[in-house]
Amino acid sequence: MRRRDCKASSSATPGRSACSPGPLAASASALGLVLILCGCGQPLITFQSEPKAATEAAEIPEPTVTGSISKRPPSFGADLGEEDWRRARAALGVALDPQGNGRPVKWDNPETSLRGSVNPTGLPYVANDEICRDFLATVITPDKSRFVRGTGCKLSGGAWELKRLRPSRAG
Repeated sequence: MRRRDCKASSSATPGRSACSPGPLAASASALGLVLILCGCGQPLITFQSEPKAATEAAEIPEPTVTGSISKRPPSFGADLGEEDWRRARAALGVALDPQGNGRPVKWDNPETSLRGSVNPTGLPYVANDEICRDFLATVITPDKSRFVRGTGCKLSGGAWELKRLRPSRAG
């Protein structure tokens, strides 16, 4: 391999040394430097799926309430247990149905001896883009009976929500 003598080269253009790189060589080295540096911006971490047992353990359902004390949904009274309220809520849905006949719907729970009925007191109406209907509910316990007036509202296709609940006297 021969070593080239830069001083003796006759092909050098005036004002430029024969040993300095030409414009093509300079742009090629700049392009190479850019390609090398662009490769540093790519992510180096790869994510692998966890084993199935670890994934199942990590899937814990989120709580629906973010506070330390969960708010009890409105019902016909604090003395109604979960099953009592489930049965009363089913009667409420049937009684307030806008396509229904407007007659009272009874509910009972033989395990707790609680029973009652839901009687719609007016025609369905629309308020705030919800279908609403007023009602009078009766709750009969072994010791006493009471009446609860209120309004049930729901979005089209949704579940009935109780609004404006208040104790009432018969009559």
